[in-house]
Amino acid sequence: MLPRTLLTNLGGSAVLSVPSVLPFFLQPSISICRVCIRTAIIGSPKLSNQRVLSTRCAARRRVRYDDDDDDDDEGDEEYGHKEEIAMLELYSQSARGEALIVHAMVDEEEVEVLIFKGFSSCLSGRTPPDPSRSVLPARAVIKSIDIIKGPFDPSNTEYIRKGLTWEAFKTSLLAT
Repeated sequence: MLPRTLLTNLGGSAVLSVPSVLPFFLQPSISICRVCIRTAIIGSPKLSNQRVLSTRCAARRRVRYDDDDDDDDEGDEEYGHKEEIAMLELYSQSARGEALIVHAMVDEEEVEVLIFKGFSSCLSGRTPPDPSRSVLPARAVIKSIDIIKGPFDPSNTEYIRKGLTWEAFKTSLLAT
């Protein structure tokens, strides 16, 4: 018995499974593993009465960038993880309405980093696109930390505390 005749006798609707081999019976719309499958009613052979299956996938994609200007691969390993920046990012997640500006020295060059709601961004240079990489290399030395009112507005910066050393910030962080 042909599948179409079988469907007519049963009075149901069917959709061919992903490998178009056997029909399976469905409700007008179902959702399986975050993929929504809409059914098509197979009745007459006219194309105007049939709908095409639409599939929507909710897949997360990670953007990867190719850095053509980075010639040395040894420098990339230094940006793996900076413990102090990770601690400051963790602090900024819990500190509502506050942002941190970190002043650091990298190879005798001053670098400013903004940390707000758990994310860090380099204000004086390039921020790596990969969020798992630290914005400061391991050899960076933190000179001072400014606590400002967030969100950050460069034209109107309101300081809560200015010029804290890393040690003073760490002791005040542990005290609270």
